[in-house]
Amino acid sequence: MARVQTLSNCLALLLVVGIRLAEAGGEGYMKMFAAQQNPVDPCFDEDRPRRCIPDFVNAAFGTAVEASSTCGSGGPTRYCDVSDVPGGSPGPCHVCDDSTPRRRFPASYLTDLNNPNNITCWRSEPLVSSQSFSAPPDNVTLTLSLGKKYELTYVSLQFCPRAAKPDSIAIYKSMDYGKTWQAFQFYSSQCRRVYGRPNRATITKANEQEARCTDSHRYTGGDGLAPVGRIAFSTLEGRPSASDFDNSPVLQDWVTATDIKVVFNRLHLPHGQEEFAPQEEIQTAEETGVVKELRKDLQERAKAKGHSKAQFAKADGLESAGPTVLPSVQVIGPQEMQSNDALDIDVRDMSLVTTTVITTTSTTLAHHYAVSDFTVGGRCKCNGHAARCVPDKEGELLCDCRHNTAGRDCERCRPFHFDRPWARATAKEANECKACNCNLHARKCRFNMELYKLSGRVSGGVCLQCRHFTAGRHCHYCREGYYRDPARPITHRKACKPCDCHPIGASGKTCNQSTGQCPCKDGVTGITCNRCARGYQQSRSHIAPCIIFSEIPKVVQTQGMAGEDSGEHEETEHEYGYDGRADQCGKCRAGTRRLNLNKYCKRDFAIMGKVTDRHVENGAGGSGSAEWVRFTIQVQSVYKRARESRLRRGPMALYVHAADLACKCPKVKANKSYLILGRENDGGRQGALTATQRSIVIEWRDEWHRRMRRFQRRARSCH
Repeated sequence: MARVQTLSNCLALLLVVGIRLAEAGGEGYMKMFAAQQNPVDPCFDEDRPRRCIPDFVNAAFGTAVEASSTCGSGGPTRYCDVSDVPGGSPGPCHVCDDSTPRRRFPASYLTDLNNPNNITCWRSEPLVSSQSFSAPPDNVTLTLSLGKKYELTYVSLQFCPRAAKPDSIAIYKSMDYGKTWQAFQFYSSQCRRVYGRPNRATITKANEQEARCTDSHRYTGGDGLAPVGRIAFSTLEGRPSASDFDNSPVLQDWVTATDIKVVFNRLHLPHGQEEFAPQEEIQTAEETGVVKELRKDLQERAKAKGHSKAQFAKADGLESAGPTVLPSVQVIGPQEMQSNDALDIDVRDMSLVTTTVITTTSTTLAHHYAVSDFTVGGRCKCNGHAARCVPDKEGELLCDCRHNTAGRDCERCRPFHFDRPWARATAKEANECKACNCNLHARKCRFNMELYKLSGRVSGGVCLQCRHFTAGRHCHYCREGYYRDPARPITHRKACKPCDCHPIGASGKTCNQSTGQCPCKDGVTGITCNRCARGYQQSRSHIAPCIIFSEIPKVVQTQGMAGEDSGEHEETEHEYGYDGRADQCGKCRAGTRRLNLNKYCKRDFAIMGKVTDRHVENGAGGSGSAEWVRFTIQVQSVYKRARESRLRRGPMALYVHAADLACKCPKVKANKSYLILGRENDGGRQGALTATQRSIVIEWRDEWHRRMRRFQRRARSCH
């Protein structure tokens, strides 16, 4: 019992210590978990962009290969192994048949998982060719489509054991998905004779994109007799600029490929068999393994058909032919010699077949090509702007572009990021694409190299289709006819305001883009050139709307409601309407908007209301044929009225003479509220509320309500 208690105490103590350690190191734990939740972005060092590249892969793995010839694709076909021993006899023969799984040798075996303990081979159809180099080549082609641009490091081929090795191999690459091809590398024991190139030529900076030819594939070192089982072409080996690859566009282009094509041109003859064997080394046909096996198969077939051995010998032509000789070379049955199950040869045809085998092999070789592994090592080409390649909706590979780049290979800048030219990322500079500076007024831009150079290679973007009435390379100023609103930043969508220059008072429609000042004619002033300057009066001419006059009359201010002065102020500027009626309208008698107690006392009524409707009436009222405009006004406040007045709150009719309205004296518009002071029987319309040139009509402001109540209290002082 005591032991149990002691163990319990120890566990409790460990738990307490663990909790305290977690509390003490809580910040460290949080950082660790944060790092796990937010993995490091390989394309950025914190917020600074840096070069990133996809992982190195075998680009050929699992990719389909197109072979121009595959053993057994046309039916069962016999092929034989070869011996690597000089002067050795051919090895055992086999049958390939694409319809039987264990006898299939498809091109898909070239790019499957390469297991040394379970080698899978692609084999071509057996070919019969001459040993002479002057004979046409035995071309068999393997074409590999990578599906995207890769930057390749090597191309490797592993040949199958007990199979003839090609003597001449050509490797080609394509950068446009198989449309055009460029020589990549050549292998041959006779480089100049087969490919017209010197053996192991030196590459200089002047020809770094030139394919070389070498005979290094034929033999390993040491005794120089054993043929190599693999060729591996290194794309940058022997290229002078390989050490400065980031700054070599030539080599960057050289290692780029979308497709690889391998062409086997000639058989590699075993050592000692490049020429025909001498006469004393000739063997008889009966001692040749392939012929023996063929004869045995034909005899069994003849027996199955009921033919006697004598009939077979006579038909075979061997009864009187004597021993037939063959050179000591690799001999296998031609493609016509298929498996017993696939052929049904009559005994009468055996002499023809046997003779063909014997006479043909005296001058030719039958062989096939066999490769177990086709490897292409490299990286998905993303120009340093992506760390991985991902499939799109159609399953095609493309780079997961960063650094504001776009394209299948991150080969261009994304839209609106053309402030500097696109460039490949290097170890020193990420060359991130930079957004154009258009102050939020444009969605498109283009790059200009001349501007980029003039800026010291800092900025070359030119904004296109500037909006919000802006203009300029960066949409940084207002276009003609607009000026900058100083109260708003240039990035604001309403940073530019229209000039609104007066059509008569201004000499043009373009104002100062900074201040908004319009160009005024002589004697005219104001931001929009809408009034005469000091010492000028309005004329009847549109050419010279303001002229000098000798005596300055006393006029009233027209720019808003002021204090409660009892007198009228002298003013040297006045507003006018350039509408062609200057000679008819004259000046408003009570066109002031400065109200005081004296003017309040001289009017019969003072009301505030909102104009809601307008109608034109012809030939009505006491003036006979005069034209009147009737407004419907909703009276909201009555500040003054006569004792017997009919003024009341609510809807009422307000009449204004059309001629006065045309001269804007008074100025009345629908859907606006006004303060109106006038005489009830003024204007010739008995019993109606009228507004004339002597009335005071001012657009209403809410702060005036208190002032009007003060006038009401002081109205007893009116005379």
